[in-house]
This record gives sequence, C-alpha cells and structure tokens, in this order.
Amino acid sequence: MLASPQLNPALETAPQPPAAAPEAAAILARTPDDKAMLRAAVELTRDLGEAKPSIFWPDMLASALTGYAALAGAILSTNMWVAVACGVVSALAFYRALLFIHELSHIHRNALPGFRFVWNVLVGIPMLTPSFMYEGVHPLHHARTRYGTAEDPEYLPLALMKPWSLPVFLLTAILLPVALLVRCAVLTPLGVIVPPLRELVWERASALAINPSFKRRLPEGEFARMVFWQELGATAWAWFLLGWSAMHGWRPLLIGIAVIALGAVLNQARTLVAHLWENEGETMTVTGQYLDSVNVPPPGWVTVLWAPVGLRYHALHHLLPSVPYHALGEAHRRLTADLGAGSTYQKSSYAGLFPLLGRLVRSTMGQRSGAQRPSAT
Repeated sequence: MLASPQLNPALETAPQPPAAAPEAAAILARTPDDKAMLRAAVELTRDLGEAKPSIFWPDMLASALTGYAALAGAILSTNMWVAVACGVVSALAFYRALLFIHELSHIHRNALPGFRFVWNVLVGIPMLTPSFMYEGVHPLHHARTRYGTAEDPEYLPLALMKPWSLPVFLLTAILLPVALLVRCAVLTPLGVIVPPLRELVWERASALAINPSFKRRLPEGEFARMVFWQELGATAWAWFLLGWSAMHGWRPLLIGIAVIALGAVLNQARTLVAHLWENEGETMTVTGQYLDSVNVPPPGWVTVLWAPVGLRYHALHHLLPSVPYHALGEAHRRLTADLGAGSTYQKSSYAGLFPLLGRLVRSTMGQRSGAQRPSAT
C-alpha cells in the first residue's frame, strides 16, 4: 500500500548514519546540548504556537467523514476490488482522523472549544480509543528526565533488540481492534463489580503505550469525570456493535475491524521510524532526544499518508511540543534557513519510511556478539 516517498535531494547525497551500536547509543544519550539550536527553535517560532480552529476543524471533520463514507462503500459494494479500494481509503482517512488524539494530548484544554468532545463522538469512541487513552500518557514521553528511560511509556530500545522483535511488534497491531472491543465490551463493565479488575485494566490496558512495564496511575478530579463519560460511551458503543451484528450479521463489523487493523499496522510502522530507538534507559539531553528522533521533510508526498497530522516532523515536535501540527512545516523551514546545512538540526532528517525501516532492521541484525539483549514482549 505504501511506496517510498520521493527523496529529498539533500538527503540523497547526505551519508546516512550507520546502524546503532551500544557504544554509539551511549554517546547519543550523553550528547551535549546544542544551545544555538535550542535557542533558535524558541526564538524563531514564538508566533507559531496558536492552534488554529480554521485548520483543525475542517481537517478533522473531512478526515472522519471520508473515513465513514469509504467504510460504507466497502460494506455495501458487491465488487471485491471496489470494496478493497474503499477499505484502504477508509483506513487512511480514519488513521489521519485518529491521530488528532496526539494533538489533543498537547493543546490547552481551552484552545479549541468543543473540539475534544466532537472528536471523541465522531472518532475516539466509535474507534474505541477515547482521548483519555493518550491524554496524561503522551506528555510523560516528553518529560525531560523520562524520555528513553524505563519510565517512558512510549519507548523501548528496539534498535538493540533481537531481529524477530520487529515483526512481532508490527504484527501485534492487527489484534488491536479486537483487543479494544474486548476491553470496552467485557473488561470495563466487569470492572464495575470487580474493583481489582478495574484497577488492573486501568493500569495495564488504558494507555496507548509500548513499554510493557508502564503502569498508569488512577485518574483523579476532573480528569476522572471525563474518563467516566468516555468509558461509558465506549462501552455503550461496543455493546451496540455486538448486539446489532448478532441480529443483522457480522460482515459490517468484520470489515470495520479489518479497516481499523490496517490503520493500526500503518501506525505501528510509523512508530518504528518515529525514533532511532537507540537509548538503553539513560537520561538524555534535549539534543540527544532530538537526534534519537526523526524528521522526514518534503518533498516526499507519500509521507503525508503514513505520517499525517505533522508527524513527519517528529524530531522537531520533540524540540517544540507545544507547536501545533499545522505550523511545524513553517518552523522547519525557518530553522533550516537559519541553521544551515551541516547543523545539528539537519542530522535528524531522513529520506523516508523504507530507508528508516532498513536502518532499524540492520541494527537488530548487527548486535554485539555474546551480549544479553532485551527481549521483545
């Protein structure tokens, strides 16, 4: 489904970094901060921090409505190829719509009145992924002293694991829609009458995280009230899906599961190239975190499909987490022009999805002999 993006000429000629080695990973973790880059990142982007409703609303609504329309086409079409094409379009559209959960974890609660509620009604709850599953979790990934450590919910040293860990990591995403359905339809309501189960589900199955040791703290205050209503909505929707399917047929639900699974696998592939995954738990400098993260700048247009909503600028996002997705392209242009070729800023730019996946695979294939590596879970 995905093709390699057109290569940026500057990236074609630039030598790509070698696969990770433990010694290189340690050096990366202790990279001193490039104060000129950090200062420029702040000073050149002061005017880019506003989340613009005129961009957020049409983008999210168009993505969601396209996803639903294409899903209807996949369900109703009697032509297999038309159904498959509609399913792919639906997966890409829902994937883009769902990734607004990343923006919701960063923007101020009052920045876009009503946006969180409407997103949850149109996207989060129907896909059984309400916004609470990322809010309060993703900010931990950006915490200065947590990134890349055992306390980071979104980090594993994938580049230093066994080769088989990558396909396992990628393919487990296929099970995500069914796992979410079981969670919302069975485990959540059971937790109401079995408090230990409720606590376990919250700690281990209520966050979009990849670190198996991460345990989520119980919600409190206003956030707990928001979680209650979102959980109620997701459970009611899961029951409706199962009840309607039992009475009218399972084909629409199975197609929907396939569409969501396709988007989940695409997101898992994007996750594999969001970072270099070379840190073994050391606390990193901000510059080290930046260099362990990835930008895939233009002109490659296919990147918009597999890294939408600003995620092609993932390294830049780690420098400027408060800058909304629609302003990251302008921020990248300003920093590139100011810092120039050969700067630290340029070192996190890569050519595309497949070169990055190849780099990660080579890293797992070239482990130090005789060393005990972390195993995938």
